Amino acid sequence: MQAIRKSFPGVLALDDASLEVEPGEVHVLLGENGAGKSTLMKILSGSLRKDSGRISLDGAEVEIQGPRHAQQLGIRTIYQELNLVPPLSAAANIFLGDEPGRWGVLDRRAAEREAARLLQELGVGVDPARPVRELGIAHQQMVEVAKALREDGRILVMDEPTSALTATEIEQLFAAIGRLRTRGASVIYISHRLEEIARIGDRATVMRDGRYVATLAARSTPVPELVRLMVDREVGEHFPRKRVAPGDELLRVEHLHRGRAVRDVSFTLRRGEILGITGLLGAGRTELARTLVGAEPPDAGKVLVKGRAVKVRRPADALTLGLGLVPEDRKTQGLVLDLSVARNVSLPNTRRLSTWGWVRAAAEEALASRSVREMRIKTPTLAQPARLLSGGNQQKIVLGKWLAAEVDVLVVDEPTRGIDVGAKVEIYDLMNTLTAAGKGIIMISSELPEVLGMSDRVLVMRGGAIVAEMETARTGPAEVLAHALGQAG
Repeated sequence: MQAIRKSFPGVLALDDASLEVEPGEVHVLLGENGAGKSTLMKILSGSLRKDSGRISLDGAEVEIQGPRHAQQLGIRTIYQELNLVPPLSAAANIFLGDEPGRWGVLDRRAAEREAARLLQELGVGVDPARPVRELGIAHQQMVEVAKALREDGRILVMDEPTSALTATEIEQLFAAIGRLRTRGASVIYISHRLEEIARIGDRATVMRDGRYVATLAARSTPVPELVRLMVDREVGEHFPRKRVAPGDELLRVEHLHRGRAVRDVSFTLRRGEILGITGLLGAGRTELARTLVGAEPPDAGKVLVKGRAVKVRRPADALTLGLGLVPEDRKTQGLVLDLSVARNVSLPNTRRLSTWGWVRAAAEEALASRSVREMRIKTPTLAQPARLLSGGNQQKIVLGKWLAAEVDVLVVDEPTRGIDVGAKVEIYDLMNTLTAAGKGIIMISSELPEVLGMSDRVLVMRGGAIVAEMETARTGPAEVLAHALGQAG
C-alpha cells in the first residue's frame, strides 16, 4: 500500500500512508487512536474506497472493489469492533455466506461439527449451536478468529485480537497465528499491548496522524522508542497512579447474589480509592458490574451508598444514587452510535439540561464542549456521529458522559480496552483527578499490570465469588494469578 489518502467530511483520515508486508510475516501496525490504522485496513479489506494511492499484490496493482473482492484476493479481516450476527449461532456466523449443504439445503450438523473442530483447535469450549449474543466478548472474539482461520486467507488482518482475551486464550491465539505462518500466510497485527510486539511480530510499522512514520524490527526495537514514534513525545510512566488517603465509605456491598454468576460478594469502596477487580474469563466480573448498577438486578444481598441501604433495580436508580458504569462493550452498551457526540454526552444528563421536558440546546452544547475539551476527544464537530470516531475516542465519550453526570462511584469495565498508550495515560490521569476530588472507582481489568499499577486494593474473582483481597503495593502478578487459577496455597 503506497501513498494512500482518504478523507471524510471534516477529517483527513489518511495522508500518504504506506505499508509493505512480506509473505509469511507477522507485521505489527502501531499508532495512537486516530492514527489511521483501522481506516487503512478497511481500505485493504474493501470496506472503504481510497481517494488516491496504490495497492499491489505480488507486484501487480489491484483496485479493491469491495469486501467480496478482497476475500477473492485472499484478504481476511477481524475487526476491533466485532462483526458478528448476534441472533445466529457460533457455527452459523463462522460459515456465514459459505454454508455447507447439498442441493441448496443447509447441513446444520456438518456446520456445527466443523465449527466445533475449529474452536477446539483454538482451545475454546464454546457450544457451536449457541447464539453469539449469549457469549461473552472474549468468546465472540474467538468465533471471529475461527471464522477467519476457516477461510484460509493469504493475508489476515487482526485489529486488536487480544483486547478481551485472557492470558491462556492469548497463547492459543498466538499458536494459531504460528500455524498460519507455516502455511505462508501473512498477518497484519494491530495491538496497543506493546508487550506483544516482540513476541509475535517480525516487523512493525508506526503511523501517526494518518501518515507513515517508520518500519522497524519488532524484536529488537525498544518499546520506549516505539512509543516515542507513536505519540511524538516521551511517555514515561505507564501507570501514573497518584494515591490519596482514603476517606469516608462510599459504597458497601454485603452478600450480593445474582444467579450463578455472582455468589456471596461483599466489599467496600472509600472516597479517593481505586478498587481493582480481576479474574479469568467467566469469573463473574462483568456480571458483578452490571448488578451493581441495576442492569441485572440482584437476587439477594444488600447495597449501601454513603451508609444508607438502597435498592438498585434499574440503571435509572443507579444514576439517581450517583453510580455510573463504563461497560466493557462500548459499541453496543455504552453508546448510541448514530447519535452525535453532544447527544451521547448529554444522555445521562438530560434531566438537568431540560426545561419542561425539552433539552436546552445551548446547555447541551456547553456540557459537551467541556467534556470534549477535558477528555481530549478528537472530533471535527460536536455534531459528528459517534460511529465515525475511532474506538479510543468512542471510549472517551462513554467516560465523559458519566463524568459530566458527576457520579460519586464510577464502575469501569476494561477501561482501556483497545486504547493506545497515549490515551491510556490520559485516562489514568483522569482517574487520579477523580480520586483526588473524593470520587471512588471500581476498575475491572484483565491486564494485571494495569490492575496492580492503578488500583489501591485488588479483589480476585473466581466462579462468581471473591477469593482474595490484597493491597496492590504488597502484591505481585504471580500471587494474583495463582488466586485466579485456584492455585494459591
